[in-house]
Amino acid sequence: MNFHVLTLFPEMIRDGFETSITGRAVEKGLLSLETVNIRDFSVNKHNRVDDYPYGGGAGMVMQAEPVYLAWESVVEKLGRKPKVLYMSPQGRVFDQTMAQELAEEEDLLFLCGHYEGIDERVLEEIVDEEVSIGDYVLTGGELPALVIMDAVSRLVGGVLHNEDSAEFDSFHDNLLEYPQYSRPEVWRGKAVPPILMSGHHANVEKWRREQSLLRTRQRRPDLLEDANLSKTDLKFLRMLEEHDKFE
Repeated sequence: MNFHVLTLFPEMIRDGFETSITGRAVEKGLLSLETVNIRDFSVNKHNRVDDYPYGGGAGMVMQAEPVYLAWESVVEKLGRKPKVLYMSPQGRVFDQTMAQELAEEEDLLFLCGHYEGIDERVLEEIVDEEVSIGDYVLTGGELPALVIMDAVSRLVGGVLHNEDSAEFDSFHDNLLEYPQYSRPEVWRGKAVPPILMSGHHANVEKWRREQSLLRTRQRRPDLLEDANLSKTDLKFLRMLEEHDKFE
């Protein structure tokens, strides 16, 4: 997987991405990161990439030409047009399903805006999809890009040390992850659930699945509508509903 990021703050992207799991994956050649400083493509002597908005209003707008030239430099280097994602609160809300879709791509290009946004004309010209990580406003697109890159990277083969990790992460099967425990067996009077100490793998897996269903039902019931549920799962959920009636 090759990530390309058009940004005014390339060091922010590199510092955030080239650490921990993703950093090790870059060292192994499983991922690559190219940051392109939009300011390097400024078309004025003062090296500026923003200007006042037509029609008035607060703030500044990033100009179309520097963004286009930065995008063009990546296209020329690759010899093809990568999928371009513009980080925007107006876009499709990012989720695990979208992460899985994006993980199928060979190259992803992230466009990170600042100020009051980017000239609409260049967005119409180069952007394939606008993506949001939630209904709130951030200073720029760098943090959303890092969030998406991290989520997608986990789905690339070989990136995670344990291949099961991605399979059992929260939102696999559209369910939240089961509770996790580690040593010591008893911490400040709180004990690890006995089933996890039993050594009976089938019972452990059954408990984990039920805990995942229970946690999803309690915290994110909306996810159950699209969850991949077996007959056993549905039976367990019906049992919970019956139990609630008698409480």
